[in-house]
Amino acid sequence: MTSHQLAIATGIDLADEQGLGSLTMTGWLREVCARNEAKDALVFQEHDERIVWTYAELWQKANEVARSLLAQGVTKGSRVGVLMTNRPEFLSAVWGASLAGGVAVTISTFSSRDELAYMLKLSCCQILLFERSVLKKDFAELLVDIDPAIDSTGATGLMSEELPYLRHLVCLGDPLGVMEDWSSFLARSESVAQTLVNKAAESVSPADPGAIFFSSGSTANPKGIINSHRAVALQLWRWKRFYQLSDDARTWSANGFFWSGNFGMAIGGTLTAGGCLVLQKTFNPEEALSIMDSEQATMAIAWPHQWPQLEAAPNWQHVNLSSMKYLNPSAGLANHPTVDVSWDEPINAYGNTETFTISASYESGTPDDVIAGSSGAPVPGMTFKIVDPFSGDTLLTGEEGEIAVKGPTLMLGYIGTPLDNTLDSDGFLRTGDAGYLDDEGRLYWKGRLSDIIKTGGANVSPAEIDAVLRQIPGVKVVQTVGVPHENLGEIVVSCIVPHDDSDLTEDVIKRAAKDKLASYKVPRAVLFFDETEIELTGSAKIKTGELKSLVVERLSQ
Repeated sequence: MTSHQLAIATGIDLADEQGLGSLTMTGWLREVCARNEAKDALVFQEHDERIVWTYAELWQKANEVARSLLAQGVTKGSRVGVLMTNRPEFLSAVWGASLAGGVAVTISTFSSRDELAYMLKLSCCQILLFERSVLKKDFAELLVDIDPAIDSTGATGLMSEELPYLRHLVCLGDPLGVMEDWSSFLARSESVAQTLVNKAAESVSPADPGAIFFSSGSTANPKGIINSHRAVALQLWRWKRFYQLSDDARTWSANGFFWSGNFGMAIGGTLTAGGCLVLQKTFNPEEALSIMDSEQATMAIAWPHQWPQLEAAPNWQHVNLSSMKYLNPSAGLANHPTVDVSWDEPINAYGNTETFTISASYESGTPDDVIAGSSGAPVPGMTFKIVDPFSGDTLLTGEEGEIAVKGPTLMLGYIGTPLDNTLDSDGFLRTGDAGYLDDEGRLYWKGRLSDIIKTGGANVSPAEIDAVLRQIPGVKVVQTVGVPHENLGEIVVSCIVPHDDSDLTEDVIKRAAKDKLASYKVPRAVLFFDETEIELTGSAKIKTGELKSLVVERLSQ
């Protein structure tokens, strides 16, 4: 690209991409299981029991669920809800739905009662496969609270006015009312021939809906995002290349597979490479370290706020993590005395649930002078343009505007929203993110447009500030916002949830910010909150809807 050209950049042609296989979810699973049959695909510990599934067993278990779903009336396009933590049954449920021709609807285990009701209604699930107890939540009780008819004893099926499409509930745990327990559900598979599953799976094309994932809902109700089989399969194949993984990958993660990011990174990267998933049901730092040690994990996928929690765990000094290989030296876990790593995580990347994870990236090991501080270059088949947020006109390279994207992993649409209300006339999704393209076609992400703070005539990206403050020991969650100011327009205020027993102060935060940021980006005020005072999404993001008014109220006191 040359200077002063339109800000448009496209990845290589999809036909030239290496390392791909079948472009359906079922085809991907069939291929990775066939080439690694005898190897361990996953390991999971629960109730002092160590559960191991080989790739052959993963394939068998997914087909068993598929036969049970067909026996229960699932047909092509039926929506099958999956409400589970990172456990073996999550994988057999999602791919069982795919093999039966259905569409897996992944639902967060962080969901409140109202969020669960909203997502079940929006997605029109015909059947829900769910884990009853997750931390302090009892999803069987929550479902009964949504519709008491669910607890009708002696009923033979579900006819709910609150959830009119939902016909069957399968409970991993002790069922209530009309719910069926997991083993009884699996027993239904005996009445269905495997050949029927084979035919159902063959009927699925790459263009068909494959899975529905929900946005995190940090600013409004979660959006149901319909992803094609091709979109999901492409990214499952790609994460091995993004990470440059080999079959020695033993990947620990406790972050929900019901989010597209962890689904693609952990499941896609690990199983495409022929590695093993090291599953933890929910994040507990002490237990996580013990699991990594005993299972000789070579990779750990965590959110930024989890690294300090691992370092603060009481068994930090007593575990052996020398098996770690795919770990960035800047990650908190790399501070462990037994860890010696040099791997580069491809953190220079950009993506959305609407593009089923990454749409711009550089692979692990890319030289810094190639990355040049960017968020990556378009992955194969993807096209970016930078537009004026108001007029929609395409800007020039180097000019900051709104990021728009299209390509083969772009969603089929939001549930209930016409596609022409979502895409522009050229088929691009306007992401609501600010950024620019340079002359080399590299993308630079600057944060959410709605979050950009205008202070004293300068534009400030909260994401840039948060990235700095997140590195300060004791910071668990941070979100910076702009609040109105009579003279400056807005001032920069950083809102922090500290870790327990931290000794953070406003001065400590400001001094750390001054070392890394221009003076106008340093927070004018720093406010500390307890987790009980503000709502967090399941991915530990502060819900921004009420945050600004809460900040204004706090500052006025």
